[in-house]
Amino acid sequence: MPRKNTDLVIPAQHGARAVVTGASDGIGLGIASRLAAAGAEVILPVRNREKGDAAIARIRRTVPDASLSLRDLDLASLESVTSLATTLREEGTPISILINNAGVMTPPTRRTTSDGFELQFGANHLGHFALAGGLLPLLVEGKARVVSQISVAADSGAINWDDLQWERSYNGMRAYSQSKIAFGLFGLELDMRSRAEGWGIRSLLSHPGVAPTNLLAAQPELGRSTQTTARRVIDALSRRGILLGTAETAGLPALYAATAPDAVGGGLYGPSGPGHLGGGPGPQKLYSRLRDDAAAARIWQISEELTGVTARGA
Repeated sequence: MPRKNTDLVIPAQHGARAVVTGASDGIGLGIASRLAAAGAEVILPVRNREKGDAAIARIRRTVPDASLSLRDLDLASLESVTSLATTLREEGTPISILINNAGVMTPPTRRTTSDGFELQFGANHLGHFALAGGLLPLLVEGKARVVSQISVAADSGAINWDDLQWERSYNGMRAYSQSKIAFGLFGLELDMRSRAEGWGIRSLLSHPGVAPTNLLAAQPELGRSTQTTARRVIDALSRRGILLGTAETAGLPALYAATAPDAVGGGLYGPSGPGHLGGGPGPQKLYSRLRDDAAAARIWQISEELTGVTARGA
């Protein structure tokens, strides 16, 4: 079955500095490549410098004059997050786009960050919370769009308020859903605070639908030695153009949120095909679990306490 054209026209981004987490492969690499092609200076914060160098080389094969640079970042380490934020603040260049794209998904057994947080909650949510908080002065100066990549998993499950770190009973999928709900609530609270404080930041949410990415691939460092059955099914459907997206189309909702003139702060953007699993990008109804202002304020306060990062606009 042929896949319909789902491409996106990205406005010129000359003079914009963009930071894209998780850009060394998969969806993030596609996002970084498209922003570079539109003229943005793109910073790729990576855990693995070798993969980062390969990503830059790959982008330059199609965008020879791309403005690209690597920075070190491990979202599972608050020390690493603080170091990157400090480095970029010292450089002093305003940031126009921050796409919080990196993530980990469903380790089969409970794992923790270097700071002792459950890995998915720590890396997917707290690491990005601390990064955005540390970069806030540059985001304010750049009148930035901050795009937080959530997941269809945020439309199920709940925040385990009594055991945020899943110390008593670990369930990988429920912990993943919690991390993406918390992350979505953070993005919405950031937009609310920006409007209330006059920061000029637009904070938006995106989700990639379902596509073959590395989230469900074999990752021995997460305790997953083989590719999951779900990933094999996703690969097969994606190749045939059935319902699902590709690694390239899955990045389009985040790009839409980051660049489209009509994308609004506090909005959710995702694939517009059946079930919102694939297809071209567009606005979507906010998931019910994200329509809770009190929960958003609560997760923000808890995140400040856990990370030690107090997000202020100046």
